[in-house]
Amino acid sequence: MSVYALFVAVFLACVVEAVEATTIVVAAGATRNWKSALIGTVISFFVLCIIVAVLGPSIMLLPIGILRVVVGGLLLIFGLQWIIKAVLRASGHKSRHDEKEIYQKKVTAARAAKLESKFGVPDWYAFTLAFKGVLLEGLEVVFIVLTFATNDGHLPVALLAAGLAVLIVVIMGVVIRGPLSRIPENTLKFIVSILLITFGTFWGGEGAGAVWPGSDAALLVIAPAVAVFALLLVLIFKNITVAKKNDDSSVVIAEPKKRNWLASFGMFWYDFIIGDDWQMATGVVITLVVLKFAGNWPAAWIIAVIGVVFLIPYGCYRAAKA
Repeated sequence: MSVYALFVAVFLACVVEAVEATTIVVAAGATRNWKSALIGTVISFFVLCIIVAVLGPSIMLLPIGILRVVVGGLLLIFGLQWIIKAVLRASGHKSRHDEKEIYQKKVTAARAAKLESKFGVPDWYAFTLAFKGVLLEGLEVVFIVLTFATNDGHLPVALLAAGLAVLIVVIMGVVIRGPLSRIPENTLKFIVSILLITFGTFWGGEGAGAVWPGSDAALLVIAPAVAVFALLLVLIFKNITVAKKNDDSSVVIAEPKKRNWLASFGMFWYDFIIGDDWQMATGVVITLVVLKFAGNWPAAWIIAVIGVVFLIPYGCYRAAKA
């Protein structure tokens, strides 16, 4: 992948995450206390920098084959989550991501919370809201930067793209001081999901032993093919009605069990990586394992393509039915 393609992919992905993080920070600052929200943002930023400094060099020490399989698999899992939501939003089966609505929800919750000062922070709620928002969205930025950069060895380029994306969005947030609804976030997520799946399929397949026709030039075929396939699915799901699961309001929902910090930490990473549908992650793993066993077959790359072609509509159907 060229340096320019890497830059564009990381930049667009980070714009999406930065918009969501900035919306949360602005809601906390404008509604509660700007000083507390900014303190939470700054501390969260330093935590993310430490994570990059520790994980970046560590990941780059892995053998290139293992690195490509791991990176490709993770990109595929994330890309599938994004594109499934994008297809369902575009086809009307899922409400569109609305920053104005998210902003108003954050504002309503912030106004209802009590004022409490801790550790020298004037408003602990504003601090916590900003810290968690930036950290959670920032982790996805870190993930995107490290996965793209470590595979191609262009960490400085990826960091520059991420930094520029965050800087532009933050400046817009400061100027507007409100939800960044003018940024076409749904469209950006659709584009980014295509990029994640494209590079995930290519790197995962390559790491598992597949030889792509035309080498890196295969990316120029995979990306538009995924885009066309996704748009086709949008048209299909627009014209079909998916029966929802029966909603039995009589079922009593038990309160979640209290977990220790280790279990909570594990569940956090499970939700962050696996997401709402474990079957998608399982499908990615199975595809890469089968591909590994068929690595000596000249056309083994077809297995990766078949896996993606099956998982996207299957995931869309499951998510629409839920």
